Amino acid sequence: MARRPTIKDIARRAGVSESAVSFALNGRPGVSDATRARIRSVAEELGWQPNSAARALSGERSGAVGLVLARPAHTLGVESFFLQLVSGIQEVLSAARTALLFQVVEDIDAECAVYRRWWAERRVDGVLVVDPRIHDPRPALLGELALPAVMVGEGDLSRAADPSRAADPSRPEALSRAETVVSSVRADDAGAMTRILDHLHGLGHRRIVHVAGLPGLAHTARRIEALRTEAARRGLGPDRVRSVVTDYSDAEGAAATRRLLAEPEPPTALVYDNDVMAVAGIAVAAELGIPVPGRLSMVAWDDSALCRVTHPRLTALVRDTAGFGRLAAEELLAVLAGRPPAVRTSEQPRLEPRESTAPPAAHTES
Repeated sequence: MARRPTIKDIARRAGVSESAVSFALNGRPGVSDATRARIRSVAEELGWQPNSAARALSGERSGAVGLVLARPAHTLGVESFFLQLVSGIQEVLSAARTALLFQVVEDIDAECAVYRRWWAERRVDGVLVVDPRIHDPRPALLGELALPAVMVGEGDLSRAADPSRAADPSRPEALSRAETVVSSVRADDAGAMTRILDHLHGLGHRRIVHVAGLPGLAHTARRIEALRTEAARRGLGPDRVRSVVTDYSDAEGAAATRRLLAEPEPPTALVYDNDVMAVAGIAVAAELGIPVPGRLSMVAWDDSALCRVTHPRLTALVRDTAGFGRLAAEELLAVLAGRPPAVRTSEQPRLEPRESTAPPAAHTES
């Protein structure tokens, strides 16, 4: 048919009333088993599917979950992390015949506005929330809306949520409700940073800079704090080991690398928060005539094909990002099925040493 089939079309083809079709397709009594089977057979033949908007308005689930990404749009096309994350999410949702409604917005306020609109329009049954923030307003808002959610990444709901930016700041129960509505899946960012520093310190590096991602993100703060803690434990102060923040793009990764290598005492090792910035850093080092790893070692936080085809191949943190997405989607579907919210942890990442890291040249360390 050139248009979507309707209940009227099914009734005409099956030779029954429209009310009989409604009874049969909604599993209600009022028609015989034989008539119900004939109606369903005709519906399948015509390719009929229930209207998700109508189902939502009647109190049924919409059959969709939402994902809003508040990041600079220019950083998304080159970063593999979100592609892998969404592929894992979609794998689980497709098997459950659940749609994924995806939107990119400019900032966190716009993201919260999308949640309010989706809730009012009954567009989604729940949401997957990425990039937990410091003073994050989203858990309180989702609790206020009673919209089931999974935070993809670690965040302390009792301390990170900021009730002053919730849907209704006059209602103090927002935070406690958030804790009962919002699940989370977590990655061990602190442990991953410890593994990286263990590797570089073991090679003899004492001047290490972490080229971090967006400031304000909880995992950025967690990685910076882990680096500071592990450096102090080894007797290295902020003049030796520190972090600088960027927007995850290749342009800012290159610019940060250029500034760092121009310092009077440049670092002997750089740790980049994604693969794109690390590859940009290698290009800058080549342009400046600084051999990697002869005078400069480099580590990428996320492994990807880029890390494996770059020369030299990049030492990288290997994480199952698609598996992280699958875990988040499974948790959300479990909550929607009635299971209480929970905290789940992804598998531990491992560091894959490659040709981009080596002991520092003798004259570069003091």
